[in-house]
Amino acid sequence: MAWLHTWVGLWFSWLLFAVFLTGSLAVFSEPISHWMTPEHHAAEALAAQQESAPVDRARRFDLAVDYMQQKHPGAEMWEIWPVNRMHENSLSVYWFDQNGQYAEAELNPATGAEMDDHHDDEGRATMGGTHFVNFHYTLHETRFGLWIVAFATMAMLVALISGVVTHKRIFKDFFTFRAKKGQRSWLDAHNAVAVLTLPFQFMIAYTGIVISSADLMPAPVAAHYGAGMEGTRLYLAEMQGEVKPLRTGAPLAMPKLEPLVAQAEALIGQTARAIVIHNPEDSSMRIAVYGWNEDRDTFNNISATTGMAEFLGATGELLRTRPAGGVNGGTPALARQVMSDLHMARFGGLAIQWLYFICGLAGAAMMGTGAVLFMVKRRAKLGNEFGGATARMYRLFEGLNVAALAGLAVACVGYFWANRLLPVALENRVLWELRGFFGIWALMLALAWLCRPRQAWITQLGLLAALCLLLPLMSFMTLGDHVFAQIGRGDWESAGVELTALAFGVLSAWAAIRLWKKPLPAPAQRIPRANQEIAA
Repeated sequence: MAWLHTWVGLWFSWLLFAVFLTGSLAVFSEPISHWMTPEHHAAEALAAQQESAPVDRARRFDLAVDYMQQKHPGAEMWEIWPVNRMHENSLSVYWFDQNGQYAEAELNPATGAEMDDHHDDEGRATMGGTHFVNFHYTLHETRFGLWIVAFATMAMLVALISGVVTHKRIFKDFFTFRAKKGQRSWLDAHNAVAVLTLPFQFMIAYTGIVISSADLMPAPVAAHYGAGMEGTRLYLAEMQGEVKPLRTGAPLAMPKLEPLVAQAEALIGQTARAIVIHNPEDSSMRIAVYGWNEDRDTFNNISATTGMAEFLGATGELLRTRPAGGVNGGTPALARQVMSDLHMARFGGLAIQWLYFICGLAGAAMMGTGAVLFMVKRRAKLGNEFGGATARMYRLFEGLNVAALAGLAVACVGYFWANRLLPVALENRVLWELRGFFGIWALMLALAWLCRPRQAWITQLGLLAALCLLLPLMSFMTLGDHVFAQIGRGDWESAGVELTALAFGVLSAWAAIRLWKKPLPAPAQRIPRANQEIAA
């Protein structure tokens, strides 16, 4: 078990550290996106102040239906959003195109005319926090990335179980931390963060695999529902109890939506968010009304599903309802939904988000301290795991430690710097931000192998501290905005990003200074092969 824990943990620790760090940042992907699109939220605030009188909702429904009848009469599904949370006076429509892809259009709520996509003109193009979400579970490689992360996650479960078996005194050791004791201190830190968040680590790893089951085990889904996106969509629809009605071919006039929506709101106790029309203008037409989750709903329910009421289009008969937090499709669908919401922290509000953020960083610390502990032990006594290449392999591991731990953190904050420094009108700006992230990370890897390990750690931790501490100043110089102004206008999302950067900058500076003042370690001693066999 000790051998399994050491080597399985080592080979996957670098990737899992990246998964946990970016996953922790992904918890706050929306505030990060908000900070990275300053022109957009400034325009939204101005629009909210200058907003004209709201258009009657029934009128908006009529305009949306007219647009869909003219532009997409053969679509199998229409979806209408009469409002959004940022902009009450809005109108959006969605449908499945001929390729089965989700398509959308923004309509003028007063005239029903399609509005031009003006987002690129209003501000900078960016992936924002979505970059961390995508990297967290696909490594930005949709085809193979999910499989790589899933395999590493299975290795993490193996390492967690073997670690519990190996450390028979793990709970006692949790209450013991011996500072400035070298290898002992790293082991105590590794045990502490692992035991403190052990239930979270098991939960986050297991649910991460389960919610990707349709992608990781596609053969049963493809055999029963068909291959490709359409098969996956049918599978998920049945899991959620949404049996797709078959078209009859008999035409049916669209009923007025406002009376059905008002009835649905009374039934589910929520304001209508979206109206989904299956088989529009066919006698098999069904109209489903979905609500908005309020704060009370996210506190009362682990499942983040909203309320829903579905009607038969021909008669207006109520077919089914679903309360907020409920799931159609029985126990399997409920289990899958709860696991998904447990993994993505869709309940409990801001407190749960911060808990996940801290536990995610603890998971990253568990991976990082394990990788560093391996090298601290080998610095004192070289083993012979790789024969004559052992010293070179350990130097490789040391460089990977620096680049995977400190280097990735530098790349993450460098991504924020790229967002502010790249020209707003730059062509392929999203791609250049990603190039900045991966380019900085590659430079940190090169630096980790060109410098001595100790110097590489000090340099990269110092660089991380400088980039974090100077991020608010750089943002002020490029935008004229600062933390105090953000707090004054109640923009806690932007302020939170910059204050968190300052906190990480202070911690990184402290670590760099402490390492700089620490005495040089003694040179490693090789253990003779015979002594290794006796010890074994």
